[in-house]
Amino acid sequence: MSVFRVERTHDYTVMSNHHLKNRALSLKAKGLLSLMLSLPDDWDYTLQGLAHISLEKVDAVRKAIMELENEGYITRTRQRDEEGKLRGTEYIIREQPISQKPMLGKPTLENPTQLNNNKKIIIGKMKVMMHSILSLQKYIQD
Repeated sequence: MSVFRVERTHDYTVMSNHHLKNRALSLKAKGLLSLMLSLPDDWDYTLQGLAHISLEKVDAVRKAIMELENEGYITRTRQRDEEGKLRGTEYIIREQPISQKPMLGKPTLENPTQLNNNKKIIIGKMKVMMHSILSLQKYIQD
């Protein structure tokens, strides 16, 4: 059996294997996420910038970004300036995905009983109605 050994000297990246083992991701998405995780935190993430440092075109990078978004590894937020004009995009890149799927549980099949906690409101409305009736009676008598 062959054994491959990697001699690490410098300029390497340590990252989670989670995305590499995720069978729902394409090889392109796995590679792009690995590349993005290897970049410095202050790197300017743009589709053009990511395409420039790889062999892929902007459309291929966009498709991989969308795949990573759908799987919960990337969140993109459009940034606006004080005048409301688009300023850029903020990327949040995760080694572990966030779950974007709603939690499915068993629905409640019966109607829950509703408690009436509005006794003060009901009593107040009854007092107003009584006052109105007494006023109307007094008006009719006069």
